[in-house]
Amino acid sequence: MISATAPLLRVEGLAKSYVQRRPMTNAKYVVRAFEDVSLAVARGATLAIVGESGAGKSSLARCMALLEKADRGEIRYAGKNAAALADSDLLPLRREIQLIFQDPTAALNARFSAAEIVAEPLVIQRIGSKNERRERAIELMRRVGLPAESAEKSPLEFSGGQRQRLAIARALALEPRLLIFDEALSSLDLANQKMILALLADLQASHALTYIHVSHDLRLVAQFAEEVAVMYAGKIVEHAPASQLFARPAHPYTRDLLRAMPSLESILLERSA
Repeated sequence: MISATAPLLRVEGLAKSYVQRRPMTNAKYVVRAFEDVSLAVARGATLAIVGESGAGKSSLARCMALLEKADRGEIRYAGKNAAALADSDLLPLRREIQLIFQDPTAALNARFSAAEIVAEPLVIQRIGSKNERRERAIELMRRVGLPAESAEKSPLEFSGGQRQRLAIARALALEPRLLIFDEALSSLDLANQKMILALLADLQASHALTYIHVSHDLRLVAQFAEEVAVMYAGKIVEHAPASQLFARPAHPYTRDLLRAMPSLESILLERSA
């Protein structure tokens, strides 16, 4: 492990495959999403997992969020091996780990009002009365910069940046310790990206949150990540402090990613701004 701080989440030897069927013949075949993945993120830190589309990042994110079971390996959250727990025993852990998806429109139920969307995790977990849940939802909406007057709006009435704020408010409803973002900023324009990053930094400081960002955008990652894990063809090929990785990338694939981005000088300048 890189950080001297005890990790909140550590995965060791994690692997995941999916069984698919070929069209016409219906014959089964196996697609390997990722294999032998080991990494850790310290409490209160920000880790970015970067790589091109198809590298296995989203499948890894779903396994780390305990939404899917890995084929093998360990997922240790706060010292507990979550991969070995029964589904019924995972419920308390799922309250502490929340996954925020790339497309907030697809992740938010258009039949619900904004307040109902934010309160939904509280309903599922049977926390509080109806009035208490609504008050909590409006409080969280204010916390992420959405006015209380928009509580009855449909998510379709919000802008893309506002919908992502709504998704973040919902993720905070259960007071998690770990937020995993699966390309959650990639669809936003630069102005909204900066506003959401500022919001996340504020939330992290005030709530001692731990972040894992899954992204293909090294330019964006350079602005906030403390550590970066580079994923290629289902494997972690490099894991280093961000400053070291951007200044002295060790793996050829990492160097290729950096060459495909804006100049390294502009990335480092943006990170220090």
